[in-house]
Amino acid sequence: MNLNERVAVVTGAAQGIGRACALVLAEAGADVAVADLNMEKMEAVAKEIEAAGRRAMVLSVDVSSAESVKAGFGKVLETWKKIDILVNNAGIVRDNLILRMKDEDWDTVLRVNLDGAYHCIKEVLSGMVRQRYGRIINISSVVARAGNAGQANYIASKAGLIGLTKAVASEVARKNVTVNAVAPGFIATSMTEKLPEEVRQKLLAVIPAGRMGTDMDIAYGVRFLASEEAGYITGQVLDINGGMYMA
Repeated sequence: MNLNERVAVVTGAAQGIGRACALVLAEAGADVAVADLNMEKMEAVAKEIEAAGRRAMVLSVDVSSAESVKAGFGKVLETWKKIDILVNNAGIVRDNLILRMKDEDWDTVLRVNLDGAYHCIKEVLSGMVRQRYGRIINISSVVARAGNAGQANYIASKAGLIGLTKAVASEVARKNVTVNAVAPGFIATSMTEKLPEEVRQKLLAVIPAGRMGTDMDIAYGVRFLASEEAGYITGQVLDINGGMYMA
């Protein structure tokens, strides 16, 4: 899976799954721009990318803002002249039962998780179509496939990503641009570390693999979908969940 001379942008890349994706793409040969709001953590990721022998760029981007995305991605295009791979990983949670959910929490999650992917896709797609090459990978979630109480806003955003994936894939397939989604199961990240131990044990009980996934489990799936070998795969959802949900 040789990604030499490819340019990738990974959103939400300061930590967790985004960081792992950025590093794995760099190890495969891509130059990687990391986009997030935590400059300190992004700088650390950029140093890891450069240690792997690839170019790195740090972008302070609020994906919920079309103007911020345009400015950040414009820096990549100005410096590296193209974007070949986009990983839409940026996401937040504001969990609550629907009867208790604040309108602000609904709106904020949708703006970041779904509108953010839309803004990023809009910014890269015309260039990918012109160069007749592109790989877009949207990070969805197992709960978008299976449902989960107390996460209506998050699930709506991640299910929306799957619909967005299929719609855009159908529009640009003839231009050699693929659009796919990855739906992680429960992954050991800073987000899931905050779960009470009782909740963690209940989750493990419904995962046939008997363990939570790692950020690298997801990153390797992303790397495959970004590769030449995945050129005939588009509009699909790759479930990486240890068997927790089987379509």
